[in-house]
Amino acid sequence: MQGITHISEGQNAPNLEKIVSLKPDLVIGATGFSNVPLQKLQQLEIPTLSTKVNSWQSLEQLTKTLANKIDIDPQLLLNSYKNFLTANQNQNISTLILVSRQPISTPNKNSWAGDLMSKFGAKNIASELQGNSPIGGYVTLSAEKVLEANPDVLIIVNAEPNLLNSLKKEPFWQKLKASKNNRVYVFDYYGLVNPGSLNAIEKACQELEKVF
Repeated sequence: MQGITHISEGQNAPNLEKIVSLKPDLVIGATGFSNVPLQKLQQLEIPTLSTKVNSWQSLEQLTKTLANKIDIDPQLLLNSYKNFLTANQNQNISTLILVSRQPISTPNKNSWAGDLMSKFGAKNIASELQGNSPIGGYVTLSAEKVLEANPDVLIIVNAEPNLLNSLKKEPFWQKLKASKNNRVYVFDYYGLVNPGSLNAIEKACQELEKVF
């Protein structure tokens, strides 16, 4: 991206000297991941905003907050969000999203993915489950638990290379209803697990509409 100064790549810590040299009016970071650099910038009296988008409501609230910060009307964006969602909802399709294999991880209702699924009427089997996962809004499942749940639909997130192929090698895989009925779908990480961008969210919504 020409003309834009890069301050970080991947999950590396941002270059604070570069940020300071840019003299920003506002620095936005993700709660948890960006806590330390945001605190250091606050000590330098640089305005910061810590964000956490783990539900559709929090996305709308963040949009309003940012719009207020930069003095613009958020309504155009808020209206576009509504167009991402379908009016057709089927509450009877039991669904499980698998994000990783070791351990097998799935989102509950306290995550962006879990909340987004509910907008499309999917019955998230893990919605009410709680666990000791280090990632908030996610729980770990045993292979036996997945087989016991036996969802109508399985959504595999491509955050891990070859995750689907790895799962296919598991003894329980061919016994699953979703596998037998060819109702296994692969989704991008961004949009479904991590909101990422508005384009990613829109794409995830379009794909979910096809599934449900």
